[in-house]
Amino acid sequence: MRRLTTKGINDYLIDNYGEVRHNCEKLKKACQKISKRYGVNTVHVFHFMIEQEPIPNLYTHSYGFNTRLGREIREEFQNEYYSL
Repeated sequence: MRRLTTKGINDYLIDNYGEVRHNCEKLKKACQKISKRYGVNTVHVFHFMIEQEPIPNLYTHSYGFNTRLGREIREEFQNEYYSL
């Protein structure tokens, strides 16, 4: 996925998990807000939230666990998602 789109999110979740349990538009908007706040790519934020992949150039993981920054990003994402 090069660009984060609502359709791309929907297709990704169906291909990898068989169903979509969340609002794809809200996921996209929350990813955009978080990526802007931390200066990273929206696709990387999406994969961090869905797949637990580290965000390049941010210290989000240590020994397979989220660092304080990683937990902060997750919490901020959750706040953004539920506030939309």
